[in-house]
Amino acid sequence: MLEKVDLNKKMSKEEYKEKMPCLESCLGRLQRECKALGIPVMIVFEGFGASGKGLQIGRLIQSMDPRGFEVHTIKNETEEEQMHPFMWRFWTKTPAKGRIAIFDGSWYRKVLIDRFEKRTKHRELAEAFRSINSFEEQLADDGNLIIKLFLDIDKKEQKKRFEKLEKNKETAWRVSQGDKERNVRYEEYASMMEEMLFKTDTDYAPWTIIEAMDRRFATVKVYTTVIKAMEDQIEKVRRASDKKAEEGKEENKEERSQAEKELEGLQVSILSRADLSLHYTKEEYKKKLDKLQKKMEKLHGELYRKRIPVVLGFEGWDAGGKGGAIKRLTEKMDARGYVVNPTASPNDIEKAHHYLWRFWRAMPKDGHVAIFDRTWYGRVMVERIEGFCTEEEWKRAYKEMNDMERDLYEAGAIVIKFWMHIDKDEQERRFKERQENPEKQWKITDEDWRNREKWDQYETAVNEMLMRTSTDYAPWVVVEGNDKYYARIKVLRTVVGAIEKRLNEE
Repeated sequence: MLEKVDLNKKMSKEEYKEKMPCLESCLGRLQRECKALGIPVMIVFEGFGASGKGLQIGRLIQSMDPRGFEVHTIKNETEEEQMHPFMWRFWTKTPAKGRIAIFDGSWYRKVLIDRFEKRTKHRELAEAFRSINSFEEQLADDGNLIIKLFLDIDKKEQKKRFEKLEKNKETAWRVSQGDKERNVRYEEYASMMEEMLFKTDTDYAPWTIIEAMDRRFATVKVYTTVIKAMEDQIEKVRRASDKKAEEGKEENKEERSQAEKELEGLQVSILSRADLSLHYTKEEYKKKLDKLQKKMEKLHGELYRKRIPVVLGFEGWDAGGKGGAIKRLTEKMDARGYVVNPTASPNDIEKAHHYLWRFWRAMPKDGHVAIFDRTWYGRVMVERIEGFCTEEEWKRAYKEMNDMERDLYEAGAIVIKFWMHIDKDEQERRFKERQENPEKQWKITDEDWRNREKWDQYETAVNEMLMRTSTDYAPWVVVEGNDKYYARIKVLRTVVGAIEKRLNEE
């Protein structure tokens, strides 16, 4: 790709001055339109050292309202970032609807500079490329406009610019030893860039090569590329908004009906397999609980010493025993080493981002435990059934959630998801018990009773969820929960077993 780029392109000062006022005015207008339509925009600047990324960013933002964008300069990972999955620091920087995030350097550092300096091992590359493409695809599917600009200069020009920077005391610091090494081994680094461009140039996030030998030409091409991408996205959003979803509605209904029929078989093979008669006596429970909690206390310390993160997700029927299981799990753990994240309906800030954004922000650093009381799986249960997201959105969510959990696993995390399972009669008994107990009445709401009316719909959704998202790296564990004693012990035993297995592998 790069060898075919004509780096001799230039623009006269006169032509530049003629073009820029119109481009600057147009970009400011498009920023306002993106804000009005709630379009999040991500502009990525990558390329060779001294190709002018900082200069082009500075020129681009001159035409924008500074209240609507943020520039992120991506350097080496901080200590905090090193203790999270690779994509964590980028997920947390994704823009809200209507805002623009500009990246000076980006997630591509892992397959470029980090690879060149051998911090990224060869065996890690395939997974890094998968994670990058998944990240961009998820955001693009959610309505993010991703503009990727690669600034290209040749070896001779790069060396010339480095020497000019080094001659000035005020700019010499900008040329690192790594920059000079990459110039000496320019062809080797360019080969890595070629591979990166080839593997990550996609329909949803294409690369644009910016011939950056002449800075005026580069500036005009950057502006033109950004403007064209914004115009296309605005037109796409407006067309989608104007189009009514009546077409094919009956056909979709028929498809859903057929899918539901097919899923009836899943109910037999998954949830109905649970033996809800399993139970422990109080004496058995106390004995097992004491033994497992002591193990958990010790293992929690080992997790911290070995810097192993743990992600535990709890889902289940209302009154299924999530809170009780979490309480017994954490009772002997050091409170400084875990966080329980109760997941409620998303607030306005969370709604303005990709639905996984708020969960990425809560993921644990190495050696810590994150426990989620309700999880990202709300997307394929309550949001699916109550119509809070489109059919297209919840159908693609299975892959998105699998990809996120794989990122966590590849970063060294233990990931386990629990479905707290009870039958309908047991749920009704617990609901009534809560209503009659003044200290537990806060736990029961009218919504809980309404949800019971959709039990069959939820059962279908849960079975599909379990089938599509239980993986070797992030399994679902169905917990037989009619007996609370049995459920709590199974959760503890599962977590203890997974940690012990992992420690034995270390």
